[in-house]
Amino acid sequence: MKRSSQLLWTVAALAAPLAALACASIMHGKSQDVNIASQPSGASVTVDNQALGTTPVVAKLKRKDKHVITVKMDGYQPFEMTTTRSTSGWVWGNVVFGGLIGLAVDLGGGGAYKISPGQVNAQLAQAHASATFEDGVLYVVLVRSPNPSWEKIGQLEQLRAGREEL
Repeated sequence: MKRSSQLLWTVAALAAPLAALACASIMHGKSQDVNIASQPSGASVTVDNQALGTTPVVAKLKRKDKHVITVKMDGYQPFEMTTTRSTSGWVWGNVVFGGLIGLAVDLGGGGAYKISPGQVNAQLAQAHASATFEDGVLYVVLVRSPNPSWEKIGQLEQLRAGREEL
């Protein structure tokens, strides 16, 4: 009986480090670095409505949450995307070695997930106004802030009360 008890302790002592190594939270943590760049660079970045800095920048994001990344620069249309999460391959180590406790820790803390994409490259398109004429109808697309290099060709005015509409 004493020999089987010693054997059990020996096996447990050898398996304990393997169980710890299989834990996704230990292997890659509860957060993930996501590189954010833009073309052109120097754009302001917000993640989940919190200012982060200007591109290029690295965001340390919690693995268990989805995140909204916004990249803005004056004169350009804003870029916005939502990250996704998927199950990390390290979770399967918990199924084999860590059991339900290790799996619960990974799922609760977020270590069980990986964020996609791991790198964001925002291609910012210049904001501009345009107009097209189709089938006798003039369609005008406007922007909030005009580019200073644009030539002003007209301006819309608000109709006042009592004034006849054309």
